[in-house]
Amino acid sequence: MIVRIQTEDFDAGAEIRQLRLSRADVGAVVSFIGQVRDLNDGTSVSALTLEHYPGMTEKALEDILTNAKQRWNIFDGLIIHRVGTLAPQDQIVLVTIIGAHRGEAFSACEYVMDYLKTEAPFWKKEQTSDGERWVDARVSDTQARSRWEN
Repeated sequence: MIVRIQTEDFDAGAEIRQLRLSRADVGAVVSFIGQVRDLNDGTSVSALTLEHYPGMTEKALEDILTNAKQRWNIFDGLIIHRVGTLAPQDQIVLVTIIGAHRGEAFSACEYVMDYLKTEAPFWKKEQTSDGERWVDARVSDTQARSRWEN
């Protein structure tokens, strides 16, 4: 399992290719890329600043991947999450899961994203036309995560 927190951008294709080629028995590769939107809750967004606690954040992300691997028959997973100030259309996060079959890989990828959105220790602040504002997890994110709590 690979977790990286970084300020610099990532090459999603290269990262996915490296994980995909790490095993010859991979039959499914599922990835999600999140990026900064220019509009949130009806307000224009010019920048998004993400903060974290080094060490604590990596551990939380490792735990999320470990839990996904315990729930589904997957081979490996990757999370790259950026911090710092990002502009609209900048990549924020890459989650990639590899496994033998697509169903398990899709479920594990959704699980990881649902927990990243609600449980990972990141703090997000948007710069909007109305000034700065902190961003909380959406109710819809919490509802999506709740489906995994059984």
